[in-house]
Amino acid sequence: MTDHRLDVLAALGDEVMQRRQASPETSYTAKLLSQGVEKCAKKFGEEAVELALAAVLREKAHTTSEAADVLYHLLVLLTAADVKLSDVMAELARRQGMSGLAEKASRPKD
Repeated sequence: MTDHRLDVLAALGDEVMQRRQASPETSYTAKLLSQGVEKCAKKFGEEAVELALAAVLREKAHTTSEAADVLYHLLVLLTAADVKLSDVMAELARRQGMSGLAEKASRPKD
């Protein structure tokens, strides 16, 4: 199995949680979190669009950089929404081995 360095993502998640207590004047993460979930969601969306555009342009280095930004801003958004990364990972584990079509069919209908 390939080493995807998920330990780095978990460590970053812990750091984002710790930065919640920092001063917004000295920490970009604390500044984002102090502006609320709406601002964090907006920033995540902006970064996701930048990632999509870089991927469409097939700019590998830019895509890599934007993907890192997306993961960081996802962790900030999860923190702002009071959702633990471990809960997201548990949900992914629950879905493991299930086809995407079966998983979508199992969701409650809106």
